[in-house]
Amino acid sequence: MALQTRMVTFDCADPASLASFWAAATGLRESWRHENDFLILGESPGLCLGFQQVPEPKTVKNRLHLDLSVSGGRAQPLPERRAVIEAEVERLVAAGAHVFRVLDDAPNDYFAVVMHDPEGNEFCVN
Repeated sequence: MALQTRMVTFDCADPASLASFWAAATGLRESWRHENDFLILGESPGLCLGFQQVPEPKTVKNRLHLDLSVSGGRAQPLPERRAVIEAEVERLVAAGAHVFRVLDDAPNDYFAVVMHDPEGNEFCVN
């Protein structure tokens, strides 16, 4: 039997607040809540995001991150992809994210933005 990944869970200080950000970022809706210490966005089958309250703060760089693909990929011209990505980055900043680094490698036809969610978890917009 093949293993299926059904949920990626974020350890966080404020599950409701972080889930609200990720709902805005992904369009996923809350599907389950245990009081205010664990929430799930999304429905099975499919990937869900979990948000679990933990007492300790985030202290190191994530070794795993989500990529939000918004630009249509390399089938689209780089200037068009860049414009779509930059618009999405603006929307996510307004929702509480922060720009960490811009990956601009035009000679290799690549553009992405590394961001942090409101609790400092890294993710990419490409």
